[in-house]
Parts: sequence; structure tokens; C-alpha cells
Amino acid sequence: MIGEKIKNLIQQNESKIVLVVMDGVGDISGNDGKTALEQARTPALDRLAAVSELGLTIPVDIGITPGSGPAHISLFGYDPVQHEVGRGVLEALGIGLTLEKENLAARANFATRTPDGIITDRRAGRIPTEENERLCAILGKNIKKIKDVEVNVYPGKEHRFVVVFKGKELFGNLYDADPQEAGKKEKLVQAADKKSERAAAVANEFIKEVNRVIADEYPANTCLLRGMANPPEIEKFGDLYGLKSCAIATYPMYKGLSRLVGMDIKEGLVSIEDEVKELEKSYKEYDFFYIHVKKTDSYGEDGKLEEKIAVIEEFDSCLEKITELNPEVLCITADHSTPAAMKSHSWHPCPFLIKSRFCRFTGEEGFSEKECASGSLGTFMAKDAMQLMLAHAGRLKKFGA
Repeated sequence: MIGEKIKNLIQQNESKIVLVVMDGVGDISGNDGKTALEQARTPALDRLAAVSELGLTIPVDIGITPGSGPAHISLFGYDPVQHEVGRGVLEALGIGLTLEKENLAARANFATRTPDGIITDRRAGRIPTEENERLCAILGKNIKKIKDVEVNVYPGKEHRFVVVFKGKELFGNLYDADPQEAGKKEKLVQAADKKSERAAAVANEFIKEVNRVIADEYPANTCLLRGMANPPEIEKFGDLYGLKSCAIATYPMYKGLSRLVGMDIKEGLVSIEDEVKELEKSYKEYDFFYIHVKKTDSYGEDGKLEEKIAVIEEFDSCLEKITELNPEVLCITADHSTPAAMKSHSWHPCPFLIKSRFCRFTGEEGFSEKECASGSLGTFMAKDAMQLMLAHAGRLKKFGA
């Protein structure tokens, strides 16, 4: 829980804070000894880094690999251990659903399964969203109820969709039905406690029905259920910080995270360029802007280093339009690292940059893991980043006499 100490220090002014999260941008050194950030041509980021404070953030704890949910909750200033949020809830909120307290929401992947139950592709080749919508319509038509539980299927983007189970005593303390690696045997949902066994049984029956209904489809002929959870209670971002805030994101989950903490959501955005144009359009209306760049993470998960570098360079080409707005605080970081060589999230600390007129910069020559490691901020917990942004924005009063 965020302490009363910070809430009591909040003061209002006209400052603007822009937080850019380049999802998974952190990396590890490749064969040439350079990370994606070091290999990318980033003149705008380099110029900004030279007049900013740099450091590294730890999303949850040392050596802990975070999911996107806890990694973002940290950046918004909440303790991710105390505020654990299931990914299914975030996906559901991200596509605009309203959840009741007893609903059980699951984030699902369409996947590819062999007849003997081996998962050969956890994302079904990242099928087009249009194909996702077609398959979800088939599932929705054929799987309406399991026992006395209502089943609702909603398409997301590419291979992702959402399942919401509506019934009594559906407790979400559940382990994912996801082998985590291609080439492994499919998994069923398991309950982590006695009271969640009913929910596990319903979820497993749903998977069984999905396998039956779309058995003849390819590559999407099964699903993996992940992040199953009931909606949590969480204090709103605006109430904590006195900020009118909005989220500028393209993917449902990140809209869901933002909606969970009470941010306004901007819809209909597809590209980084769209996001920057939305920032320009909405700039006078809000105090705090969260901008999410997704594809750095997607290409890291797919092991596509060159494509990850290209997204970094694409963002760099748009950065000048953000800096021209001259926000009192501009912060650029990652929620977690997604090294292309690992094809997964990792525990590595994330590069962090903050620019304001109160910076104590030390002349680093670029924005990279190496430069950030030698920055004046050192290595700190991501949940403290919001407090730092507030301080640079002049939104925290002095503590004590």
C-alpha cells in the first residue's frame, strides 16, 4: 500500500508528466557485445540522455522475472507484491469489459496442438486479429455454459482472447494451463487451494470443449489459459496523486492496467506515430500521460533482434515531437527486460531516464543499459519511480518541519 506519507505530501500545480514505457526494451549483450539499444541508431534519445538523469530499475525484486502486470503496477507506484493482479482481469478491462466481483477472467492464447497433446506453437503463429474474431465467434456459439457457469468469449488482438466465467464460488487462485515452451505437453489448470478447485474444473472443461470445437482448424486448434483471476480492489491513481491521467496504448492489456487504476483510455491507436499525435491532441487536457510502446517486447519474445532494433529507431524518430511539448517531466523506461536471445521476459534491471529542469545529470552519451548503469540515479526499485517523477514535477511538499 502506498503510504499516507506520500499522499499527505501531494501538492497541486500546472506541471505535466509524460511516462513512456518501451515494453521489454532492456536486453543483454549479443555476440557483438552490444544490446538492442546500443545497436540502434538513436540520435534523439542520445541527445536527451546527455541532459537527463539515468539509472536502472528493478521491477519486483532482484532476480525475479516479472510479468507485464506487476511490472507496470510498479511503475505506477504500487507495490506489485501487495497488489497482484491477474492478467485475465487486465485483458478483460483492456477490451472494455466490466467485471463483477465474483467473475473469473482468463487471458487466453490461441495455440497449435498435435493430436497427442504437444503444443508446437504457443501463439498459433500470431494469427491475424480477423482470424481471432472468426474463431471467437465459433467458440461463443458452441460453448455458452459449463455446468451452471455462463461462458463468454471475447476476441483480443492477434492470438489473444479473453474468457469470462460467470457463476458462484469461482475463486481465482489458479495455476496457468500453459507449458511456457513450444514442444512440451499441454497443461491443465490446477487449483492452488481447496476453494479454487471448482473454478479449475470449469476452466479445464472449457479447454476440452475448445479442443473439440476447433479441432479441424489450423494453426489455431487449441487454447492456453493464463492469468485467471477475480477483479481486485485497488486505490485509484488520481486519488493517490491528485493527477488527471490518461493512457495512450495500442494493446488491450495495457489499457486494462490503466483502466484498473482509473486512467482515461484513448482508443483507436495503431502505431507509435498515432500515439504521439494523440499526446499532442490531448496535451492540454491532462496532467499525466502514460504512453506504451509494445513491439519492442513482441519482437524480443520472438527472438527477432533486428526488428526490435527497428522499433527502437522508430520511436526515436518520433521523440522530438514529444520533447517539443516541453513537459516538466519526461520519463522513458521499460516495464521489464525482454532479451531477444532469451525470447522471454527476464530479471535484468531496466534502463531509466528522467528529464526535468531539476536534473543532476552527469553527461552520459546515450540511452542504453551500460550508460544507465553509470547514471546518477544508480539502481533502484521501479515502484519508487512515480515518487521521483512527482518530486521532479514539484508536486511533493517538504516532509517535516
